[in-house]
Formats: sequence, C-alpha cells, structure tokens
Amino acid sequence: MTFRDATLEDVVAVEALLGRELNGRFAVVRRRLDGRPVVIENEPHLRDGTPMPTLFWLVDPQLRDEVSRLESEGGVHRFEGLVDADELERTHARYAERRRAATVRADLVGAQGGVGGTRRGVKCLHAHLANFLAGDPDPVGALVADAVTLPELVEVEVRD
Repeated sequence: MTFRDATLEDVVAVEALLGRELNGRFAVVRRRLDGRPVVIENEPHLRDGTPMPTLFWLVDPQLRDEVSRLESEGGVHRFEGLVDADELERTHARYAERRRAATVRADLVGAQGGVGGTRRGVKCLHAHLANFLAGDPDPVGALVADAVTLPELVEVEVRD
C-alpha cells in the first residue's frame, strides 16, 4: 500500500489544531461538514523511522476536550467494563492489521499492539473514538461516541 499524504492545506490545519509540527506523514480520514479535520491516519513510522503506534488520531479540539473529561471521570475503566472482552481483543487485532497494511517501511521495526498501543483492555478513549470514527466497529469507540457531542461528519474519500 502507498500511504496517502495530506494536502498542504490539511498539514497547515492539523498543525494549527495540535499547536506543533508533525514528525510524520498523515492523511485526514474524517472531517466536520465545514471541512475541518477531525481524525487523521498516521503513517506507521515517523520520518526518522521511529514507530508511530497511533494509527488514527483524534485532532478535533472539542472532541478531544470532551473525551478528556470522560477519561478524568474514570471513563477508561467504566467503558472497559461495559464491552465484551473478546470483541475488544478483535478490535485490537483489526487495528494492528490496519497499521500493518498501511506500513510503507517494512524494513523498520514497527509498533506493536492495538488501539492505544495495547493488546488488551482499554488505554485511551481518544484512540478508540478515532478508530471508531475511522470506520472500525470499535465497541469502546461506539460508547464514547454516544457519550460526547459528535458534530456532523463526512468521511474523506480515498485518493489514488
């Protein structure tokens, strides 16, 4: 697979949302209706070859804040207890496979684990919501999506 690069406009927008320059390639996979990036897909390695464990990254500031609030209220443990452990394990396996499929530099050591860099349980609600919004039937991400105020979103079409 050839990794899709963000447009120059998307690079500027995402770096403004995050307040810093990114060290790797990415593409926007979900946007608000007005075009603002919500979720990006990162190339599995940074430019210097370092593994990037976060394949899907929630960059929308409103959603990041809402999910941080959930996490601060014990949401990680609460949501983990609400989902089937086997389905969560399958979610982690699908995430790892999607990262493997997006890997351009197979000669480098890659990140391990699934959503949030773990193979079991729940580590980061932001990562689960991003995974869900990127199209995975992530059960934790679905619960998080129900608990926050989701704006109307559009999926970004894949460019060849």
